[in-house]
Amino acid sequence: MFEHERWQEERAALVCLLRAAGIRDERVLAALGRVPRHQFVNHDRAAYLDQPLPIASGQTISQPYMVAYMTEALEGDPAAKVLEVGTGSGYQGAILAELYREVWSIERLANLAESARSRLQALGYANLHVVVGDGTLGYPEQAPYDRILGTAALPAIPPPWVEQLAEEGIIVAPVGDRWQQVLVIAHKHQGELDSRRDLPCRFVPMLGRYGFSD
Repeated sequence: MFEHERWQEERAALVCLLRAAGIRDERVLAALGRVPRHQFVNHDRAAYLDQPLPIASGQTISQPYMVAYMTEALEGDPAAKVLEVGTGSGYQGAILAELYREVWSIERLANLAESARSRLQALGYANLHVVVGDGTLGYPEQAPYDRILGTAALPAIPPPWVEQLAEEGIIVAPVGDRWQQVLVIAHKHQGELDSRRDLPCRFVPMLGRYGFSD
């Protein structure tokens, strides 16, 4: 089997698994079927298993089901402008870039941001922009955003995110303590968040002013 055929088959099998697990948005499934996850991890053999994997600097790449679930919760609008907080390897950002007009991704660790930026540029994601900074402060330079996605655990939704979210926008993020969280899905109405607690989950902590301390 040619190398590229192997990866195509593994991605197709992953999409089937995610569909069987309850992911219904066909655009999200198609995006996971296109993005080469094996190029975002250091463990080729496990690249398309439905499990999180370690990446550099003690961070992780989320399991594909969680990536799909969180992306689906954003309620895709192709014209939306999205802020991703926590670039990591760039995989979740690539999924978002497949679905949305413009994506800004902010990463606290400069080495991760640089490697993700290089990888994403090589893959042709011209609508995805990676910057370095404290993601708990958002990225006001490009606000407002129609969607904000947090990819690490927070004690609460940071106030700057609420300020930078457009009216009728959506925030999806894991909220809880360092060891256990619940995925929160929040809609902004008349300047206030209407939030609901959804799926139990476990993410690495997000550090920063409105996150956890070192």
